[in-house]
Amino acid sequence: MLDTSRDPVPAPTDVPPGVPVDAPGEEARGCLYALSQPPLMIFLGVIGCLLLVAAVHDLFVL
Repeated sequence: MLDTSRDPVPAPTDVPPGVPVDAPGEEARGCLYALSQPPLMIFLGVIGCLLLVAAVHDLFVL
């Protein structure tokens, strides 16, 4: 049965085994780090060029 009590539940202080703990010296990597990766930028560039070619084709050829 679900616990439907309205009492606040304290956050667990124990970390289960097998869960990696963030090192204090490591910085969180976000969106800007992902966008700085060359394979992703090449992929996004190819997709952008394909969209541009399709748009130009629709506007000027059709």
